[in-house]
Amino acid sequence: MNTKDREEKIANILIVDDIVANLVVLANMIKQAGYIARPVTSVKQAMQAIEVRIPQLILLDISMPDMDGFEFCEILKRNPTTRDIPIIFISAMNSVEDKIRGFNLGAIDFISKPFELEEVTMRVNNHLKIYRMQQELEENNARLQKLVNEQLDKIAMEQKNILFAMAKLCEARDNADGRHIENVGKGARLLALSLQLSKKYEKQVSDSFIECIELAAPLHDIGKIAMPDSVLLKREALTDKEAEVMKTHAKIGADTLKTIYSAGGYNDFIRMAIEIAYSHHEKWDGTGYPLGLKGEEIPLSARIVSVIDVYDTLVSKRCYKEAFTHEESMKILNEESGKSFDPGIIEILNKIQKQLKN
Repeated sequence: MNTKDREEKIANILIVDDIVANLVVLANMIKQAGYIARPVTSVKQAMQAIEVRIPQLILLDISMPDMDGFEFCEILKRNPTTRDIPIIFISAMNSVEDKIRGFNLGAIDFISKPFELEEVTMRVNNHLKIYRMQQELEENNARLQKLVNEQLDKIAMEQKNILFAMAKLCEARDNADGRHIENVGKGARLLALSLQLSKKYEKQVSDSFIECIELAAPLHDIGKIAMPDSVLLKREALTDKEAEVMKTHAKIGADTLKTIYSAGGYNDFIRMAIEIAYSHHEKWDGTGYPLGLKGEEIPLSARIVSVIDVYDTLVSKRCYKEAFTHEESMKILNEESGKSFDPGIIEILNKIQKQLKN
C-alpha cells in the first residue's frame, strides 16, 4: 500500500482556530492519537481545505474575527456535501446557553480550553467511531436499497411480460394481424407527445404520463381473453345479447389489472392501464360504456387510446371487415369528433396524421 492509500484510510481532522498556539497544541494531540491534523486559522482557509478533501471531523473554535464558529457551523449544516461531518466546538466559552446553541446548530460535542490530551483523544476517538459506524450503516442501507430496487425492477418486468403475453393471446384469438397492440402503444405515445405540446393538454401530459401510456395502452382489450369465441370471432353483426356480453370485457380487463396492481402497486403504468381498460369505450357525448361517462369525465389516457385503437382497427383487416385506407379512416374519426371522441384530441390527430400513417 502506498503513502497516498494509507493516508486515505487514516481519518483527517480539520482544526479551525485563529490562535496559532491553540492550533499547534491540538495538531500535536491529533497526531499523537494517530490521525492526520489539518490546522487552519480562518473560515476561508477551512472552506478551501474542505474543497480539497472532506474531513472526517472538524474541531471548530467559536470566537473568531471574520466569522464565528456558530455561523460557520450553520453554513456547513446547510450544505448537503458537508452537513454530515461531525463538528466539535473548542472554546473557553462554557455557558449552558452557548452549548445549547451549538447543539441546536448540529454540533456533536464541546471541548473546553485549556486542552487535555486524554480528553481530546477520547472525545475524538469516540466521535470518529460513531461517524464510521454511521457511514457503514448508510453504505449498507444503500446496498440493501439497490438490491431491493433490482428485485422490484425484476418483478415489474415479469409483470409486464405476463401482461403483454396475455394481451398477445387476446390479439391472436381476435384474428388480428399481430401488430395491433404494438401499434396502439406507439400511436398512443405519439399522440400524447403531441398533446404535451398543446396549451390545452400540456399540464395534464407529463413525461411520466407519456412513458406510462406507451406501456399501458397495449393492455386496453385484455378483458377479451374472457370472451367466448362465438362472440369474439363472429363475422356477422352481434345480437343485442351478444353485444352486452362483449361490453363486459372492459370491466373484466380492469378487474384483472386491479388484482395485479394490488399485489404490486408500485407500477404506475398498471394504474393507468386499469383506467384505459375500463374507459376506452366511453364516448365524448356520454353514449359509451360501461358507465356512460361524458366529456372530461373520461380519463385522458382512455380518450387518447380510444382514438388510436379505432384508427388502427379501421386501417387493419379483421375477420369481420376489410381494411380502410388512411384517408377513409381519418374521415370516420373526424365525423365522430365531439360524438365518440374528444374534439381537441382529433384536432391534434389531424396535425400529426402523416406521422401516424408511417
